[in-house]
Amino acid sequence: MSSPTPPGTGIVYASFDRFPAPKGAAVHIRAFVEALGAAFGGVDLLALRDGSTASAGPLALSEGVTYHPLEARGRNLVEQALSFRSHLAAWWRERPRAAVVHVRSIFEGYPVARRKESLTDALVFEVNGLPSIELKYHHPDVAEDMELLRKLVAQEDLCLARADLLVTPSEVTAEYLVKRGADASRVRVIPNGVDLEVFRYAPPRAQEAGRPVRLLYSGTMTSWQGVHHAIEACRLLRRELPTVLTLVGPLRRNGRRALLERCGDLLLEGAVELLEPLPQAELARLHHACDVVLVPLPVNDRNCEQGCCPLKLLEAMATGTPVVASNLPVVRTLAGPEEVLLIRPGSAKAIAEAVKALRADAALGPALSARARARVERDFPWGRAQDALVSAYEQAFGLTRKTPLQDSPGWAAG
Repeated sequence: MSSPTPPGTGIVYASFDRFPAPKGAAVHIRAFVEALGAAFGGVDLLALRDGSTASAGPLALSEGVTYHPLEARGRNLVEQALSFRSHLAAWWRERPRAAVVHVRSIFEGYPVARRKESLTDALVFEVNGLPSIELKYHHPDVAEDMELLRKLVAQEDLCLARADLLVTPSEVTAEYLVKRGADASRVRVIPNGVDLEVFRYAPPRAQEAGRPVRLLYSGTMTSWQGVHHAIEACRLLRRELPTVLTLVGPLRRNGRRALLERCGDLLLEGAVELLEPLPQAELARLHHACDVVLVPLPVNDRNCEQGCCPLKLLEAMATGTPVVASNLPVVRTLAGPEEVLLIRPGSAKAIAEAVKALRADAALGPALSARARARVERDFPWGRAQDALVSAYEQAFGLTRKTPLQDSPGWAAG
């Protein structure tokens, strides 16, 4: 008779995302691993090495957390994912079973799900988005590849079925996962959070004669995030008042060409400025230098069927800059009409009208601003999300935190 398998030790948090990086995913990863490290210790973070990361070796990230940068080489996403999996497997060789493995996608999650019993006592699948929904937006050339889609769905289904705990930031996503066959009792909704010390509050800028209205859009520069509606709204507004739109986010070569063509004359006139992704502190300062933040999510399967939790919306609400956002369920779970201006999705005209309404009513912006900040302070500090994650680990796996999180030095303010 074989002897029972000894319990695993430590937590492995694996993610096919670049870290550190000025993106929402990297912010989310840091908040979660710092919370797990402070609560339980023994956390190994494995993520893609960012180009600015000097060392390829293990790095002490925070209390109880060691970061192991991994590589992902290849000409396309599939090759890069397979490369990451091979580096992950090499790191794992000769190491003991983990108590918990926490994954953020099928790219690192599928091989763990397949060998779950030999690798870990428990598997956590954190679902921020699924490639069967999102891949066609990032890589349009694969949209018609039905064989690839079939493989993606099969790998997602295995991860959903084998996960002992499913974590997602959106109620809409939670409903979608249950429709896909996930056990509802294993799903925990933990919304994104905001570092309130970085995204400090300031009242909206007072209007000044002759100064252009400055709009801000930050995030992915793609139609599925609605950047084209922001650009067209800028063009509409300029017929009546001076307007400048600042776009902040990553751009691939092909995407940059398409974006420049869409901006056209607005670039030549200085009405649109393009900025690379910014560190959080710089992004917060930019919020305070703008009059309105746009979150123009359109209607599509990513935003409405799968769901999301737009971190840029919460960060804008925290800074106090008035927000114009699409009236979609993923937005309404974070903010109501008393906190942001909710507009018809997919309409540049609706965006322009909302901006003009803010200009026409000097009391509207400050009122929205104050209530938005209060909502974030109450419901969406990172501390609340971190505590919810640690509590989920305690309840699902019987882990015991070594010290109260609020007393740990690595604990985010909230």
